[in-house]
Formats: sequence, C-alpha cells, structure tokens
Amino acid sequence: MTAFAPDSLVLNRKLPLWYQVSQSLRASILGRTPDASLRLPTEEQLAAHYGVSVLTMRQALKELEEEGLISRHRRRGTFIEPGARRSAPRRLLGSIDAIVAQQSGERTTVLGHGPEPVPGELAEYFPGVAEVATYRRLRADGESDEPTNWAENAVRPEFAAAIDPADLERWPMTKVLRDVVGVRISRITDTVEARLADPETADLLRIPLLSPILHYTGVTYDDDGRVVDVARIRYRGDRFSFTVTVEAH
Repeated sequence: MTAFAPDSLVLNRKLPLWYQVSQSLRASILGRTPDASLRLPTEEQLAAHYGVSVLTMRQALKELEEEGLISRHRRRGTFIEPGARRSAPRRLLGSIDAIVAQQSGERTTVLGHGPEPVPGELAEYFPGVAEVATYRRLRADGESDEPTNWAENAVRPEFAAAIDPADLERWPMTKVLRDVVGVRISRITDTVEARLADPETADLLRIPLLSPILHYTGVTYDDDGRVVDVARIRYRGDRFSFTVTVEAH
C-alpha cells in the first residue's frame, strides 16, 4: 500500500487559508490511487507541507470531517473514510483548487481525443486559431457506476501537446493543465444554464431524450489573457448542485 501524499498548493493571500487548504486536500483525497493509505499525515506534517499554522490546518480538517470525508481519532490519528466521495454542495470562493475539488472523485473514461477545427460557437475564444485539441470524457459514480456527466474540452494546441490522455482518467483537466502542463492559470469563468438533453447526451447519461440537464461552460485563461481551455459539461439534473457563497469582509 502506498502512502497518502497530498498535492502541493500555491496559496492565494486574498482567500482564507483554511479554505484553500481544505479544497486542495479534498481534491487529493478524492483523486487518490486505490492502493493509497487511508491514514493522513499528522496535523503538524500537513501544516508544514502546506506552509500554514497548525491552527489553520486544524480548521481545514474540521471542514473535511464535517463533510464526512475524514474521521479523527484521539491518539490514533486522522483517517480517510473508505467510502469518501463527492456529496454535499460546497462553498466556492474563487479558488482554482475549489474547481479541481468540484471535478474530482468520480470514475472518468476518455471517450476520444484529437485535433478538430475550432467549433463555430467557440470561435470567439480562439481568435486566429484554426484548430484545437478536443477531449471527450464520461464521468460515472464510483460506487453505482451510474453516469453523472459528460464533458468536451477544447484546448489550445500548444498546451494540448503536453497532455497525456491517461492523466485525464485520474485528474480533472484543470489540474492537468496547471500541475502537469505547467499553465499559469489566472482565472476561470463559469456559466451554468438549464437545457434539454440532446440525443447524444441522453444516450451517454442514460436519461430520456429532452430530459432537463445542467449545461456548464468553463473558460480557463492564462497569465497572458489567452483562453487555454473551454470546457462544456452536461450534468444530469438530478446529480448536480452548484452553490456559491459570498463572504463579507
């Protein structure tokens, strides 16, 4: 059994540190390998890993404990719940790691990938670009194997060249672009709207034609203001919730 190793994190001082740490650790828990240890490092070790105080680390762990992802036992340590999976709506405070956490925790199958002409509806995002790399993925619940959503990503060619499709079966595209390809992501804009399932969506998600779905569009920008990736995700209406909390300071 391999040891559990949390991902690294670049902290944003404009957001609560405990929140960023909890989201990063959450994504690591949901994206862990099947043979990884369920025992987490100590509070002190995790605090040192993330570069935060033990008090901040304790608050982050409390958030994960309340969600049911971990359990804490006096003298024994902190453990990942064996059935830990994405469940309750989460607070999204503008963190890239929150986006990664939102996309983690489901079994992903790559349906296909390759170069394609820029779709007409995406032309505004890729001015002067004739071709993008398209990745199509189906996500399913890790326990029931029931399809929950399917995604199409249109990625700028120079970044797609460094993507290993196998990584997309383990990690969300946002994480692959940031942590594997090395894209310096500046922002992601999200749009969620109600639609009706077209034939392809109905077939992939195993729902009746014209069933209500939620259509998510996420546009990822790099530090130079270029669009790196446009994600279009179709969620089953009964398997998705989206919660945003505005914090007053």
